[in-house]
Amino acid sequence: MTTTSFPDTAAAPGGAPLTPEAPKRRNRFVMGAGEQLKAGPFTYIVLAVVGLGSVFPLYWTLVAASHDQQRVLDSPPPFVPGGKLWANLQSAWDQAHLGKAIVNSVIVAGSITVATLFFCTLAGYAFAKMRFRGRNVLMTAVVATLTIPPQLSVVPLFMMMSDIGWGGQLESVIFPTLVGAFGVFFMRQYLIEALPYELIEAAKVDGANNLRIVWSVVLPVARPAMMVLGMLTFVQAWNDFFWPFLALSPDNPTLQVALGQLQASYTPDQSIVMAGALISTLPLLLVFVIFGKQIVGGIMAGAVKG
Repeated sequence: MTTTSFPDTAAAPGGAPLTPEAPKRRNRFVMGAGEQLKAGPFTYIVLAVVGLGSVFPLYWTLVAASHDQQRVLDSPPPFVPGGKLWANLQSAWDQAHLGKAIVNSVIVAGSITVATLFFCTLAGYAFAKMRFRGRNVLMTAVVATLTIPPQLSVVPLFMMMSDIGWGGQLESVIFPTLVGAFGVFFMRQYLIEALPYELIEAAKVDGANNLRIVWSVVLPVARPAMMVLGMLTFVQAWNDFFWPFLALSPDNPTLQVALGQLQASYTPDQSIVMAGALISTLPLLLVFVIFGKQIVGGIMAGAVKG
């Protein structure tokens, strides 16, 4: 006679099984509520390598700018700052007339950044939340312009600026880049998720017109994305060389064009070139130090919304 045995799973009077269940294996890739990811030694090593790799070019610029050219070209090169930093900075400042170039770059980059934030935020809000005929077609056309290489528009744009009378002037650099397709697309994608229709409808019920809605509702919601877009736009406008080099005259350059003059000689002094590059980098570092918290907060807010 065959007997069938059953596992001992009788319940105790309290309802708990007499034989405890085997503990479940915890998945280390799944976090519970309130838990935080803990970094291991490998993570710290990778972060240290990436951090040093990011800082080293700036450090090498500082080292090269503080020595003379002969010492920079030695083998092995120096890795400790020298004592000629101030002299090289002064030489770069005088040779390239960097004072006027910095003022021009501040005017150009600041104007482009402010205009881009204003127009791209308005356009992004219109494409994200307003309903009008041809909206999808227009948005497709805007995105399609991103596929056109900027070099194709150089000749007609240069002729247009000359016909207007802006040849060699800062206006020829500012006005063609007052608004960009990337900024419009970026703001549209952010406002689609971040700005609920209920806020707009509530503002309309309170009697707010479109301008009031933009000022009181859209701009506060879009501020994190505007900080990120403003930083990207300012850096791009500050470092732009190709179009300012073609559009501006040699006596009215931006900073990057002026730095190109330091390498115009047959045997440029690399220490002075590095000193000029250091001068051009300091304003960007200053901007990031001042607005770094808002910029990082905007990036994290965009990641959460995404």
